Amino acid sequence: MRLSCKVAAALLALGSLLLLYLLVGSAAAPPRPPPAPSAPARPAAPLGRRQPRLSRSPPRRIAPGGGLAAARKPGEQKRSKEPSSLQCMHLAVVACGDRLEETLIMLKSAVLFSNRRLCFHIFSEDSLKPEFNKKLQEWPSSYTKKFEYNIYPITFSVGNAQEWKKLFKPCAAQRLFLPVILKDVDSLLYVDTDVLFLRPIDDIWHILKEFNSTQLAAMAPEHEIPKIGWYSRFARHPYYGTTGVNSGVMLMNLTRIRNTQFRNSMIPSGLTWEEMLYPLYQKYKNYITWGDQDLLNIIFYFNPECLYVFPCQWNYRPDHCMYGSNCKGAEEEGVSILHGNRGVYHDDKQPTFKALYEVIRDFPFEDNLFQSLYYPLQSKFLDTVHTLCGRIPQVFLKQIEKTMKKVYENRVIVYLGANHRY
Repeated sequence: MRLSCKVAAALLALGSLLLLYLLVGSAAAPPRPPPAPSAPARPAAPLGRRQPRLSRSPPRRIAPGGGLAAARKPGEQKRSKEPSSLQCMHLAVVACGDRLEETLIMLKSAVLFSNRRLCFHIFSEDSLKPEFNKKLQEWPSSYTKKFEYNIYPITFSVGNAQEWKKLFKPCAAQRLFLPVILKDVDSLLYVDTDVLFLRPIDDIWHILKEFNSTQLAAMAPEHEIPKIGWYSRFARHPYYGTTGVNSGVMLMNLTRIRNTQFRNSMIPSGLTWEEMLYPLYQKYKNYITWGDQDLLNIIFYFNPECLYVFPCQWNYRPDHCMYGSNCKGAEEEGVSILHGNRGVYHDDKQPTFKALYEVIRDFPFEDNLFQSLYYPLQSKFLDTVHTLCGRIPQVFLKQIEKTMKKVYENRVIVYLGANHRY
């Protein structure tokens, strides 16, 4: 009986400490445990064992194929049975023109909340490459250790490169060529530069496991209500489903894409992804408005069994609230991925979207998340209530609050577990 009382008392104390920490965690980060007494010098590690790294180091680069750029040293043992590129979640983005800052803020949101290691595949103009390298290597080591990255030039394997580059937005058509360029990458999440993650990428990455045997890509609907959707009213070409799909957030199984023969409107037999792209563009170029997104809609119109459609909270845009809330998934679960298309991060048309962008942009990496991110966000939202999007702050805050609480709960449990003595 005494033992069980002691256990109950210990659990009660642990619960009280956890509740107290969550209540006051916004004011200050949890105290650090006292440094452990100096241990006697360890003998040299046997040959092949990795030595501890004591100095700050920049994020590791990955080679164009997806593997690590640096070769192992002679005699060094393999760290894992699988290459690093298979262990991490692959995230691709295309940045041209003035999209440097947007891209960095998007990557920052990914690193802030994700759990597993990330591999960034950044496609950009040559003039932006030095800035990307400089900015990413300025991030604190506590965050740079969470990702690897590689920067690729803008290239198009078929057709006229200048024609592809000018399709819709600068370089946006590059996403169509990811299966061809990243031959050693199995699966990938592509996002536009104007995307912000409000929960771990791990969660959308799990959707890959929900694919059936024919599905090879996933996107959200372009609109939730067909009678006011763009494609259902104005499109002059085939499109997927009743409202079309939006390609700003696109999950892809690249291996399946490379191995599939796609039905099309050009020849009776199937074509591979690469074989199909340029003839498809030539046939429909006078009828498409949204460039590469329209081409993707045409592809999945003829191959609907290949597409998994995830709900709107994974690609939440101003259209989901500016005329009234119409994304039921976000109302129930909160926004998971924010997509600030139409430049709303940089004007005053949708101040709720702009507030989220600015708060994540200005957040100091190693500050308290509640104090320096969540509370400033709540304060900014008070100035947006005159808009329809601003009247539903819980939709924007629910997932980000849940994610931050989980981060702090994990830290408290680890801290208490390391210092509790029975």
